[in-house]
This record gives sequence, structure tokens and C-alpha cells, in this order.
Amino acid sequence: MAPTTQPSTRTLLVVGGVAGGMSTAARMRRLDPHARIVVVEEGSEVSFANCGLPYYVGGDISSRDTLLLHTPESLWRSLRIEARVGTSAVDVDPDARTLTVSTGDANEELSYDALVLAPGADAVRPPIPGLDHPRVRTLRSVPDADLLREWVVGGATSAVVLGAGFIGLEAAEALREAGLQVSLVEAAAHVLPPLDGELAAYLSAELRRNDIDVHDRVAATEIVDDDGRPVVLLGDGTRLPADLVVLSVGVRPRVELARRAGIELTGRGAIAVDDEQRTSVPGIWAVGDVTASTHAVTGAVAPVALATPANRAGRVAADSIARHTEGSGYAAWPAAARTAPRPLGTAVVRVFGLTAAMTGASRESLGDRRVETLRVHAGHHAGYYPGAQTMHLLVHVGADGAILGAQGVGAEGVDKRIDVIATAMRAGLRAWDLVDLDLCYAPPYGSAKDPVLMLGMIADNVRTGMLVQADPVAGLDPESTLVLDVRNPDEWARGHVDGAVLLPQPEIADEVERVRELAAGRPVVVHCASGFRSYLAHRTLAAHGIDSRSVSGGMRTIEQTQPESIVVDQE
Repeated sequence: MAPTTQPSTRTLLVVGGVAGGMSTAARMRRLDPHARIVVVEEGSEVSFANCGLPYYVGGDISSRDTLLLHTPESLWRSLRIEARVGTSAVDVDPDARTLTVSTGDANEELSYDALVLAPGADAVRPPIPGLDHPRVRTLRSVPDADLLREWVVGGATSAVVLGAGFIGLEAAEALREAGLQVSLVEAAAHVLPPLDGELAAYLSAELRRNDIDVHDRVAATEIVDDDGRPVVLLGDGTRLPADLVVLSVGVRPRVELARRAGIELTGRGAIAVDDEQRTSVPGIWAVGDVTASTHAVTGAVAPVALATPANRAGRVAADSIARHTEGSGYAAWPAAARTAPRPLGTAVVRVFGLTAAMTGASRESLGDRRVETLRVHAGHHAGYYPGAQTMHLLVHVGADGAILGAQGVGAEGVDKRIDVIATAMRAGLRAWDLVDLDLCYAPPYGSAKDPVLMLGMIADNVRTGMLVQADPVAGLDPESTLVLDVRNPDEWARGHVDGAVLLPQPEIADEVERVRELAAGRPVVVHCASGFRSYLAHRTLAAHGIDSRSVSGGMRTIEQTQPESIVVDQE
């Protein structure tokens, strides 16, 4: 039933603009053309593309104005939304339904029928002495980006980036592209910690190829001043002098207002909301980085600081407000409420010539859960068509075939494949269902056996027992197993597992009894370059009753998971 259009008497107040807050306000205006809608923003910009800030700092985006999606004037002109910048929300009275705001000179009390909290999150500032040095900045706002850009064009020649997450990687790339010498510091075991280590290794190599000085497994312990320049001291004794430091070690939800209003918070310090973005206090909704979400795979309850979920949450919140507040002027609203889905955390980042993308859970976040990991190393389009680039994809699969997570790194086509798998996960498909997807194909765009379809084929082979995998992350042990390398001699000479035996795949059928003798009752672990030839060898050996397993991902994965086991033939 279509809503009626009687004049509304409703007032919606939104604390915070950018993605979540502005999405709520704009959707609410489309639902209710008569309501009073006021957005209160503490910063100087009410609607800007914060994901573009690193690229403005580095010069890829030349004009800051392109980052400004709306101004208070344009919001009023196009949507009749009152946007108050430079205005802080200082207190909420849920019983009286009032919000107290301050412009610095005076306080004002605003009444509301519905209140949306979207204040976002603040950059985490660890207890590092010297972090208040004037040349240390976060990268969360347009003024942050303005100042960093001013330093870059003003003659800065070196920078240190603390934190190698998404923003840290983007900032490091942008500063290096602008001509600065860049050091990147990450306390975790590898850059981009949400990514599995075997794929993060490709990013580390790409960073170093582009002259980024990468320091992982170490943290900053102090920042000291050297004649106006910051010097970052690391836990291993390294000194990193620089002209500027970018702090990007995480964010913390801004929940002070919510706490004062008596709103329930989660153990991770974010606002707890239901699937309509409602808080524990009637009349108050919350969206964006300040809220906690339940991860669709792991069940972890934590903020998901991504723009797509924030925008979606704003739409859900506005729909909920239209249903649950008086004075809307609507006679009816669809009974089936649209709710916010549990997020998969789908994300992508560019690191110079590579793209890294992920969805769902990483191996680490799955903990002790039983997981089968499927891997392919394949071209992003047909190999016979010029320019094919190898992409590295993996999928974590549960015992029931559920797709628990997928990740990829490569020069081209990675984002497309992860988006396909994320869609399959949302639809509840099993890993072996991937083989049945109808994906577009032409030589410049893909292969008849797309890498996603190949992952489905591997999953189906595992399900039916056609393939038994050995996990390279667990390590290969030439003492307790026969490690059989079925590549050709030239590949072997460029590097092989210490203690392995070379027997090229075409010779396996004629050498089964030799393999049996070499194994001497031990299981056989077979590997090739990427997994296909070892699968063929595995099938031959299994058909002759030999206990055989094929290494998932082959030598390409072994090189990343246990490089210390590889030796090279000497001339």
C-alpha cells in the first residue's frame, strides 16, 4: 500500500554526517517530504568522501573540492535538510526527547521525535611518549588531509606510517607516489592483518619492490624531536627520522554521548543495536562506526568500519523510524521490515600494482574451527590472450561445505572474484555450488574455467573424495612423509623442498612401484607448481592404493608459507 502524504509533524535529529548519518537523513527525506531533519556535525564538513583522503594527500585526487559531496547549502537546497557544522552534541535527555548542542559560545536544546547517533569513531592513540608531536597526524578528516597535503607539497621528503591496515597501506602508497621515502610499521606478524599471512606476503614484497621500508612484528615505543622533525623509535632499536608521521593503528567508537544517555554498549565499547538499528533506548537509533555488528561467519560482535555497511544501516534506520515514530503522515507501511544483515566484512585495497580483497573470515579468526582451505593460482583471463596476470585466491570451507571466507591478491580481476564469492556466501551457496555459477566469459575478461569455478571444482573433488589435500600452512615433513615433487627438472632446479623427491607427473603412471618403494609405508604428499599436476598424480597413486595427498596451492603457496624449507640446486 502506498503511503499517504499528509503533512508530517515529526522531527529527526542526526548526530554526525558522512556515510551513516547522511544516508539516514537523505533516505528519511525521501520517505517523509514534510519532516524537519537536522544533522549536527562537530567537524567542518558534513558530507565528504573519507575513503578518498589518502589519494588527495598523495596527489591522485588533485582538488579537495571533489571530496566534498555536500555542503550545508547544497543539502538545504536539494533536500531541505538543516546541516549544522562546527556544532557538538553534548547531552541527551531520552525522557524529554531533547538533544543539547553547542557551537562553542552557547548551548541550544533541540526536541526530537527520533534521534540517530552517527558520530563515527576516533583514531586510536596508543600510549607512546611523544605522540603529541606537531608533525604526527591521523588521517580521518578533511583538515587532517589538508595539513598532510600541505606538508607533502611544502617539501617533505620522508614519512613514517604507523599501522599497516587499510588506511595505513593507502597512506604509505600515496606518500611514496608523491615522492617521499616511506617507512611502514606494523606490530602484527604481517601487513594488512585481516588477510591471511600467505597472501599478505605478496603485499609485503610489492611494498618493498616500490621502496617502502617495511617493519613488521615491531611497534613504535617513542617519538622524539630532532630540531622540529619527529624521530620514531621502534622496539628493536631502529630509529626512523621523518618529516611527518601518519598514525593509523585503529579506531575507537565515539560513545560518550550514548553512555550519558544510558544506551547499552557492547563489551567492545560500541553501541548495541538490533537489526533495525534501534538502540536500547526508545526513540534513539544508531548507525556507522559507532555501532557493533555480529559477524556473519564468526559471530564476533564488534564495529565494522566500512562505508557500505554504514550506508546500508542508514537506509534501514530511516525505514525503521518511518514505521515506529508518530507524525509521519503515513497511513500504512509495509509490514515486512527491511533489516540490516550480518556483515561479511567484504573489503578491498590497492597496494601499488596489486589488489588485495577479502570477504568473510580469515584463517586466524576461525580459530580451532575445522576448515578446508582451497587455493588456485590462475590467470585473470585466458592464458592465450596477451596480458594475463596471475591471481592468488583461497577459500576457507566448513565441514558442511559452507563458504566461511575468501581472499585474493593479484594485479587484475581480484575484486570481481571476491565480489562473486561474497554474493554466493550471502545466498547461502556451498563451496561446491561455485562450479555451477554462470559467469561471463570472453578471452580478454576471463577463462571458460574461471578461477571461481575452479575453486568450486576443487571443493566438489574434496567432497566426493576425488581429492585429499595436504595443507601447506601445517608444513611438509620429508621425514614422516614422502614429499613428491611432480614438476619438471627446470622448475625443480629453481627451488624445491629440502628432502623432496623429483618425479615429473607424466612419469608417475610408469613409476608407481618405485613411489611405493620410496614411500616405504609412509604417506605420500604430492605437489607441483599450483595444484593441478599434483592432483593428476594423486589420482594415479590413489588408484593404486597408495596413501596420497595433494598439496593445496602447490609450490606457489609453499614459497609463502614455509620459504625456509626451499633449497636451490647449486651449479
